Amino acid sequence: MTPDQLLGLADQCVKCGQCLPVCPTFAKLGNEADSPRGRISLIQGWAGGALALSPTLNGHLDGCLGCRACESACPSLVDYGRLADGAKAARVAAGSPLRRGWLRLWLGLLTRSRLTDRLARATRFYQQYGLARLVERTGLADWRALRPLHRLARAIPAAAAPVTAGDGGAADLEIFVGCMGGLAQGRAIAATRALLRRLGLAVRIPTAPACCGAIHRHNGLPVDADQRRDACVRTPGDPPLVGLASACVAELREAAGTGDTRELCDWLAPLPALKTLAFLPLRRRVLVHEPCSHRNLLGGNAAVYRLLQRIPELEVQPLPNNQTCCGAAGTYLLQQPAMAASLLADKVAASVAASVAAGADLIVTTNPGCALHLIAGMREAGCAIEVCHPVELLARQMMPIEPDAQTTQTG
Repeated sequence: MTPDQLLGLADQCVKCGQCLPVCPTFAKLGNEADSPRGRISLIQGWAGGALALSPTLNGHLDGCLGCRACESACPSLVDYGRLADGAKAARVAAGSPLRRGWLRLWLGLLTRSRLTDRLARATRFYQQYGLARLVERTGLADWRALRPLHRLARAIPAAAAPVTAGDGGAADLEIFVGCMGGLAQGRAIAATRALLRRLGLAVRIPTAPACCGAIHRHNGLPVDADQRRDACVRTPGDPPLVGLASACVAELREAAGTGDTRELCDWLAPLPALKTLAFLPLRRRVLVHEPCSHRNLLGGNAAVYRLLQRIPELEVQPLPNNQTCCGAAGTYLLQQPAMAASLLADKVAASVAASVAAGADLIVTTNPGCALHLIAGMREAGCAIEVCHPVELLARQMMPIEPDAQTTQTG
């Protein structure tokens, strides 16, 4: 994006300040430069030549979570997400080739599904053979560079399960696994397959899951992002593409070739066949976490609430402070660990308070990064609240098939 294009987007902002109360980083730091209005002013100053690209300027801009809550509050409808991504891309392009090459290398490794599958196995080894406890006892877990990785490694074994490719033949839908599916959503994908199998639907799971490109786009590599998203383009006759990760779905829906991608709960909720399923009662209270990508980019989480209400006796409530980001935000929890941890602490405190007040002991979320972030926070706080995908809960509560009915179904 050229300086003139950046200025054109930034000039839409009238500096009214309506964005300030909804910005998580401004609420934490109280610094105008760490608010959407302030960041837009910094972009204007840099793109217009009045400000030099400095570590201080980069620090304020990189502190943005990309939660897009400001867009919902903006009366001028400023496209802040596009502006922030464009400014990031321009800053990366203006930086050194060495730094750009390193960024491309580590993001490429992070988003390669075969490597993330191996990482999931490595984290289980890290947990099961006492390495995690050793790191904690020696104090290494408190090192700034190691702490976020250690926290995620502690969370991943609770969420990981192998993802196996499905039949390559005719299918009613294709599951978008993405680069992180095997690492963070194995159980959710298995639950999805079980639920859809009971509905009589054929599911396709690719043998080589593609990346949606969101992580590259938000880190200033739009060409790399476009290449990855283009690999997901649908062709006539392809089954609908349905994703479990709200952030991936939001990214895919920005392109013509993948614009009809659906989030799983949104796709399931109006499905007529779902009415044929019976669910066992569950006397528990569940808190619904609303990821920023789902809340601000996909039109809200109403479908999650409708699906969970199909389970008899289950009490469903929104997680307090859903309007505030949990701090995961893609790679943000690795790049800005202090702010990510501070926001997570607030979310954990709200969850614990809700658990005590309402007796809730379960949180559901549709974003895998948020799920791992929340699991890590709950474990560190010694809290027994479980975190899972909504469809995992539905699959657990499916009424068992009677033997006669099962014989009829398989015969």
